[in-house]
Amino acid sequence: MLIAGFPAGAWGTNCYLVAPAAGEECVIIDPGHQAADGVEEAIRKHRLKPVAVVLTHGHLDHVASVVPVCGAHDVPAWIHPDDRYMMSDPEKALGRSIGMPLLGELTIGEPDDVKELADGAKLELAGLELSVAHAPGHTKGSVTFGMPEAADIPPILFSGDLLFAGSIGRTDLPGGDMAEMLDSLARVCLPLDDSTVVLSGHGPQTTIGQERATNPYLRQVAAGQGAQPAPRRGM
Repeated sequence: MLIAGFPAGAWGTNCYLVAPAAGEECVIIDPGHQAADGVEEAIRKHRLKPVAVVLTHGHLDHVASVVPVCGAHDVPAWIHPDDRYMMSDPEKALGRSIGMPLLGELTIGEPDDVKELADGAKLELAGLELSVAHAPGHTKGSVTFGMPEAADIPPILFSGDLLFAGSIGRTDLPGGDMAEMLDSLARVCLPLDDSTVVLSGHGPQTTIGQERATNPYLRQVAAGQGAQPAPRRGM
């Protein structure tokens, strides 16, 4: 298994390229702001052939490079239908202007081929199996991608902006909802094995076991209590 990840752009959003091994087909997860060059560098370094872009949600810091990346490799982008509008109207998704200097660096819009994700779907891409879990709270169309345990790796959760090391995603932007966030944490994260590696949208990797023991929000959800609004990270 090969997972090449790097933080990109103004918000340090983690973009991941996932493949069975070097020299094979790959899936690109969340090519956000200024991620295109990093994607191409990883493709060259590991001799990869992209077959799809998959998106944990529609915020600009996760989708800003979707059009150039999909266009360069003639691949589709997968996104939940509730967040699809954000690719063409990022300011509506944020409830504020993102600023003309930043807009000037972006290619706003959808790639030529957009496919919609559904809760519980199993994506068979690049020899990988990605399990889709709808996880609203940060946005209405947020999802996570799970990969099962294999011979050489523990199970993996690409959590987007649902769960971070020590924190959770913000809920104060349009479409955010703390009650939905808590429900998603309980439904999607708590049932997972402690060995599950969490690769999130921002910050370092962690495990479900580590977060179950130390993350104040996950601990409160596990105890059936409410949580305070999360610190801001990303968009």
